[in-house]
Amino acid sequence: MIGDGWLRADGGRVRTTRRWQAALARAAAVLQSERAPWSDLRLPIAVALLERYAGMPDGELADLVEAMLPIEQAEVGPALDAARPSSP
Repeated sequence: MIGDGWLRADGGRVRTTRRWQAALARAAAVLQSERAPWSDLRLPIAVALLERYAGMPDGELADLVEAMLPIEQAEVGPALDAARPSSP
């Protein structure tokens, strides 16, 4: 996925690229416009991956989604923590 421009190495860590972030944003916009009820990050990840890997067998797609999930969680985790209201 590094070769496809979705991920980049940053020191000892794998990070997402702007290209991936844009694909994920487009996926989230599609899901929102279709009023898809989702609360699991796997769904927009799958939609973003299908943008590039249309026709990929289900098992391979599921493997890529599971591989991307912890990377994306690490990317958005700090932003989500900052957006949460602090308790009084």
